[in-house]
Amino acid sequence: MDTIEIVEVGPRDGLQNEDVVLDPPTRVDFVGRLVAAGIRRLETVSFVHPGRVPQMAGAEEVMAGVVRRADDGSPVSHIGLVLNERGLERAIAAEVDEVNLVVITTEEFSRRNQGAGVADVVAATRRMMARAHDVGLRTTVTVSAAFGCPFAGEVSTDDVLAVVDPVLEGDPDELALADTIGVGVPADVRRLVDAVRSRTDIALRAHFHNTRNTGYANAIAAAESGVAALDASSGGFGGCPFAPAATGNIATEDLVYGLARSGFDTGLDVDALTVPAAWITARLGEEQPPALLGRAGTFPG
Repeated sequence: MDTIEIVEVGPRDGLQNEDVVLDPPTRVDFVGRLVAAGIRRLETVSFVHPGRVPQMAGAEEVMAGVVRRADDGSPVSHIGLVLNERGLERAIAAEVDEVNLVVITTEEFSRRNQGAGVADVVAATRRMMARAHDVGLRTTVTVSAAFGCPFAGEVSTDDVLAVVDPVLEGDPDELALADTIGVGVPADVRRLVDAVRSRTDIALRAHFHNTRNTGYANAIAAAESGVAALDASSGGFGGCPFAPAATGNIATEDLVYGLARSGFDTGLDVDALTVPAAWITARLGEEQPPALLGRAGTFPG
């Protein structure tokens, strides 16, 4: 059975677009419940200005409270999303284990999301990678809007590689392809993974939204294409606050069920994952999560 890693993004991407703003102690509690369910790698916080994303305020307080080792003694790796050099310094001071840096494929989205054009963001990302490596942090660069842009429309393979090539010169530890607005289909996944693989053999990760009901099919296609890690959000909550209609993160429990039935080992137990999903659903004031497995149960029952 092939293995694939699940990166839990619920504490960051899952909460950043919700109307209910959870305080840092509640978010710390959420992280602890995810770790108890078996999660060992999480995107825990975002070092963005709270005026832009109030749901992510108090990143330092969250990092000060989160569990660093699970009850079985295994280490927990906490990722901080970083969009600029000020954010990186905050992440270093907060003692994250990894940083996730973001480069967007199109000019308009890049300026709306990060306040700078693509070339400037790439240059800053390379500086931040060097700084992160100097202090021993693992680095991921996420190529956002790799499958389509809410403002420019179609994004070609060449558009993606135009970002990937200079990013690779900064020697990231991992490269992530993100379908930020949920427009991709499995054929796009195979095309992009093959194209990036022609440039590098570093670890690849993928981030999908189920906005148009293709997220799970895309995740399975990515796993079959050799991607080493997949992002997912407990309960299926989340989205991008800077992209219109960018809803629908794929749910961790639903994804793990689909992967297991497809012959992939995540090291996670589906039933255990429904527990933090139900808990965060209640904290967000929802009767049901977007995820479906908690309603239908596993099969066979």
